Amino acid sequence: MQIKGTLMLLGAAFFWGTTFVAQLTGMYGLEPFSYAAGRYLIGFLSLLVLLIFTRKSRAVERRQKNYRRGFAIGLIIGVVLFIASSMQQIALQYSTAGKAAFITCLYIVFVPLGAKLLGKVIRRENFIGAGLAIVGLYLLAVGEGFSVQLGDAILFAGAFFWTAHILMADKFANRVDVIEMSAAQVFMTLILSSVAMFAFEEPNLSAMFDAWFPIFYGGVMSSGIAFTLQLYGQKYADPSTAAIVMSFEAIFGALAGWFFLNEIMSAREIFGCVLMLIGMLATQWSLIKKSL
Repeated sequence: MQIKGTLMLLGAAFFWGTTFVAQLTGMYGLEPFSYAAGRYLIGFLSLLVLLIFTRKSRAVERRQKNYRRGFAIGLIIGVVLFIASSMQQIALQYSTAGKAAFITCLYIVFVPLGAKLLGKVIRRENFIGAGLAIVGLYLLAVGEGFSVQLGDAILFAGAFFWTAHILMADKFANRVDVIEMSAAQVFMTLILSSVAMFAFEEPNLSAMFDAWFPIFYGGVMSSGIAFTLQLYGQKYADPSTAAIVMSFEAIFGALAGWFFLNEIMSAREIFGCVLMLIGMLATQWSLIKKSL
């Protein structure tokens, strides 16, 4: 089951990482909330199909394993998901796919710190990893003269909300119907993104049709499949393993930005990414040693 959970989380990390490219290209003619509304509409429709086709098997599984329905908690988690994904989408107007992926993945440092607040033990390597990641973030995001780009600052703040999302998913993934929880969180994000679109932007239906593929990829692969894989994966993999595997989102994001968008990082930024990656893995060093 541990291997099954790990593979699910790795699949989620791949789709999340490559979706950074879709998020960037999707905004060539769209504003952030407009892209998000289209993306989460497609994501919700794909999950709605999954809900319908699995309803009987899930009902049996709920009775056998004493699960609760997942809609209510999914709506609550969806508010956190909306804030996190909105900050990320807005930040991508001022950043690159590679940098966005690495800064977002600071959640692997914040998750153990947040778990400490919830009464869990925090180890020395968590502090070491956090220190390395912060130094790496400085090299990646802070320019000469201590200048910080707006997008990087927004991404950094958004990492705290991704942390909250992961901790909430970890808490409830084994207690409720995962498909229902996933559909509900995407539905809530769709509603809030649509409200923000009409409140702050001028929706352009023609531009949405023009960006159909980035919207489709972000909706089905990331909002539909990846978030569901995350919730299922966190049922089978312990939180430490989940954090390590999901951090590969940064690697996939950087590679996708380089391959599809020709994004090039400076030597300073690459070294910052390396330090962040080392810091991410250092936070989970005890688990890594056990698996060797």
